[in-house]
Amino acid sequence: MRRTTPAPAPARRKQSRTLLAAGTASAVAAATLVGVTLGLAPAASAGEFLVNGGFESGSLGPWSCTANSGSVVTSPVHGGGYALAAAATAGDTAQCGQTVTVAPSTTYTLSAYVNGSYVYLGVDGGGPSTWTPGTGGGYQKLSLSFTTGATQTSATVYTHGWYGQGTYYADDVSLDGPGAPSPTPTPTGSPTPTPTATPTGTPTGTPTGTPTGTPTGTPTGTPTGTPTGTPTTPPPPGSHALVGYLHASFANGAGYTRMADVPNSWDFIDLSFGEPTSVTSGDIRFNRCSVTDCPTVESDADFKAAIAAKRAQGKKVLISIGGQNGQVQLTTTAARDTFVSSVSAIIDKWGLDGLDIDFEGHSLSLNTGDTDFKNPTSPVIVNLISALKTLKAKYGPGFVLTMAPETFFVQLGYQYYGSGPWGGQDPRAGAYLPVIYALRDDLTLLHVQDYNSGSIMGLDNQYHSMGGADFHVAMTDLLLNGFPVAGNTNNMFPPLPASKVAIGMPATTNAGNGYVAPAEVNKALDCLTKLANCGSYVPRSGAQPNLRGLMTWSVNWDQFGGREFSKNFDGYFRR
Repeated sequence: MRRTTPAPAPARRKQSRTLLAAGTASAVAAATLVGVTLGLAPAASAGEFLVNGGFESGSLGPWSCTANSGSVVTSPVHGGGYALAAAATAGDTAQCGQTVTVAPSTTYTLSAYVNGSYVYLGVDGGGPSTWTPGTGGGYQKLSLSFTTGATQTSATVYTHGWYGQGTYYADDVSLDGPGAPSPTPTPTGSPTPTPTATPTGTPTGTPTGTPTGTPTGTPTGTPTGTPTGTPTTPPPPGSHALVGYLHASFANGAGYTRMADVPNSWDFIDLSFGEPTSVTSGDIRFNRCSVTDCPTVESDADFKAAIAAKRAQGKKVLISIGGQNGQVQLTTTAARDTFVSSVSAIIDKWGLDGLDIDFEGHSLSLNTGDTDFKNPTSPVIVNLISALKTLKAKYGPGFVLTMAPETFFVQLGYQYYGSGPWGGQDPRAGAYLPVIYALRDDLTLLHVQDYNSGSIMGLDNQYHSMGGADFHVAMTDLLLNGFPVAGNTNNMFPPLPASKVAIGMPATTNAGNGYVAPAEVNKALDCLTKLANCGSYVPRSGAQPNLRGLMTWSVNWDQFGGREFSKNFDGYFRR
C-alpha cells in the first residue's frame, strides 16, 4: 500500500511498492505523465504524430521522464546521431512519455526501436502495451496498434524499463496514423514533468528479470473451456466484510480520521503501519501520527478506548506490518523471534485482534533453487511462516491473520516463480505463494492489491489490465480456482475458499492507480458471486456467493471521497 498518492494529494503514501503502473479511465487524462499537454511542432512527415521521435534535436523535449531519469546520448543509437537513455532504479521504471493530439475513433500504429532488459512500449490511460524481456545488446523493434475512443482527442505514448534493471535505450519512436496533426507552436523551454510516486504507464504483466532463454509461449495445462463449479449456498446475512486501512502513523492528502470516527461500514480496520527499526532487524514499531503532522490526532488513551469500542461492536482491528516504506526481511531466526516479540507487544499494548501482513518491495524473495512453493527453503520465507504460526499459536483460534500482497507476488506466479529453472528471473515473482499455502488454514482473509499493478495473465491466457471489472474478476478467479505455478500442471496452487478472499481496490482516484467506478465494482461482484453481468472473462471457478468482500486503500481516502466506496459496498450487500 502506498502512503503518498498521485497529484493532487500531497506527500506521503502507502503501496506499494511498489509498483507498478496503472491505466486511468481514458487517455485524455494521461497528460499527468508529462505534467503538461504539449503543443506540437509541424510533423516530420505526413502521418507522423510524434515530435522528436528520433531525439535528433539532441535534447529530450517534448518528451519527459519520471524522476529525471532520461537523457539523450550519442551511443548506442539505432538511426541518426542520438537516442534516448533512461535509467530504471529500484523505485522507478524510468518512464518517458509524450502527449499528442489524436482524432477520435481512429487507428494508430506506435513503434519504437529499443535496447535493454525489460523494455516496454505503450499507450497510457488503459491503452495497449508491449514489451521485450531483453534485446541481446542490440536494438529490437516493438510495435502495436490502438484505436482511439469516440471522444478521445489526446493520447500519451510511453516507453519504460523495469525496476532495478538499469538503463534502457529507445530510438526512432513513431506514432503513425491517417493524415498528420495540424501544426501548432512548440512550447518554449523544456516542459517540466510532474513525477508521481508510482509509474503511470501499465506494463504488460511481467516482472523484472524473466530468465534469459525462458520459454515465451503460453503456459501449458491452463484451464480452458466452459467454467466449472457448482454455485454454493448463499452466505448468511452479515458474512460479507469490508476491509480498510486507517492512516494511523502518518499524514497525507486524505486527512486524519480518528478511530472513533471510523464509520460502522468497516468490518476490518488495519492500522497503518508497523514498521521495522531496520530492514533485517525484525523489530517492529508502531508510532502514532504526531500532532504536528496530524493536528486532530486523539490521545493514546482515547485511541485505545476507541479500539476497544470498535471491537465491542464486532469489528476487527489489526496492526498492518510493512507498506511501501516498511521493508521487512526476516533473514535470521533471531530476527524471526524479535518479530514475534515486538508484534506481540504492539497487539497487547493496543488491545488488537491480530495482524495484517503487507510486505512489499524486497521484503519477500526466493533464493535460487527454491522452486517448490509447498516446501520453501529461503530464510525470509521460512522465518516469516514460522513467526506467523507462532503468533497464531500464542493467541489461539481467535487470532485474526490477513494478508495484502500485490499481484506481482501472487497471481504473477501463474507464469513465473522465483528466479526460475534457468535463473535470472526476478526472485520476488510469486514469493507470497509459499506463505499463503503454509498459512491457508490459519488465514482469515487474503485481499490482494488489485491496483498499482501491471498487466497480469489470467486463466484464459490473456493479459488483463486495470481499469475495469474484468481485471478484478480474472485476478480473483486465479485464487478461487487455483492455478499451475509457473505453468507447471504438476505444481498446482490449490484454490482458496471464497470466504477467505476479498478484492483489493483503491477507494478513489487519488488513492492509487486502478480505481474503478462503483458500476464496475458491482459488475465484478455480480460476475464473481452470481456468474452474471460478466464481461470478456468468465470465471473458471463458477459462481462464488461466499466471496468475503472488498478491501480498500483506504478508510481515509474513502472519507475524503464522500464515502463512495463504503456506501456502494453497503448498498450492494444490502447491509
